[in-house]
Amino acid sequence: QLAALADANNDGRLNAEETLNGDAMALLETAGVPLKDDTADNSKGSGLMHHKFMVIDQKHVIFGSANFSNSDIHGDAGAGHTKGNTNHLIKVNDQALAQIFRGEFEKLWNNQFGINKESGSTQEAMVGTAKLQVLFAPHKRSNPSNGLAIIANTLKQAKEKIDLALFVFSAQELTGVLEERVRAGIKLRVLVDPGFASRSYSELLDIMGVSLPDKRCKLEAKNKPWQKPLMAVGIPKLANGDKLHHKLAVIDGKTVISGSFNWSPSAAHGNDETLVIIHSAQLARHFTREIDRLWGGANLGISPGLEKKLDKAERFCGKVMTNREVSP
Repeated sequence: QLAALADANNDGRLNAEETLNGDAMALLETAGVPLKDDTADNSKGSGLMHHKFMVIDQKHVIFGSANFSNSDIHGDAGAGHTKGNTNHLIKVNDQALAQIFRGEFEKLWNNQFGINKESGSTQEAMVGTAKLQVLFAPHKRSNPSNGLAIIANTLKQAKEKIDLALFVFSAQELTGVLEERVRAGIKLRVLVDPGFASRSYSELLDIMGVSLPDKRCKLEAKNKPWQKPLMAVGIPKLANGDKLHHKLAVIDGKTVISGSFNWSPSAAHGNDETLVIIHSAQLARHFTREIDRLWGGANLGISPGLEKKLDKAERFCGKVMTNREVSP
């Protein structure tokens, strides 16, 4: 991968200059930039140091779903058919917001990572007329300020529609909230990364009303397929090798959920994460266009590939799947 990324003159060999220029961490070290990772607290590391944010001059903040990597921005090194994982970045020019993010950075720089970090409750900043709510994870499961609870409370406020584009969706409690909202008449659209969508613990399966056991023929704990499945869920059409890497929700065309925070227990209770809720109709319009773009050509409902996996699991494990008939 380094050879494919760094071979600037395409001669099939790496010289010392190419090797250095293709290695981001080596460039930082050569320049004397101090570096830390999540083992700096003398632990084996947090679940993941999963933040993707920058604070510049204490007045600009860049955050979102994109890792600062070739594959997330441009495509996989050596795989010209890839276009880069589907992501977003948001830049906000605001000193108050920058101060909130700088506070999180200082905790990390002082060797507070993972669950050992003193993660607080939601912090707010007004940027013009837009209110931003920021939460940094992780939290203990008993903490009512954890990220999944914040997302659930935001979803419960939906009155008309919810659009989701998610890399990972494995939080059972959020699926329950969505089911309640759909019963209340809310229009729901869900897209999940193709590589995750048909895993046994994917909540997309619940929404489609099916269960898929793991390799040991075990179902996810507290698994609860919907009794009235939805068709308006599925996977986007992406270049082979690319991922749907958003962690994105648009609610009622006026609220956006963004950040590094996958909709999973690991994000809430193990990883260093950023969760941002932005109340802005203007930003919501931008992200609705992105979801509309992904929706075009998406494979909705039970795909042929998933149908084969369900049939194979049923032959191997017995009849454990339910609600195979998906209705609108």
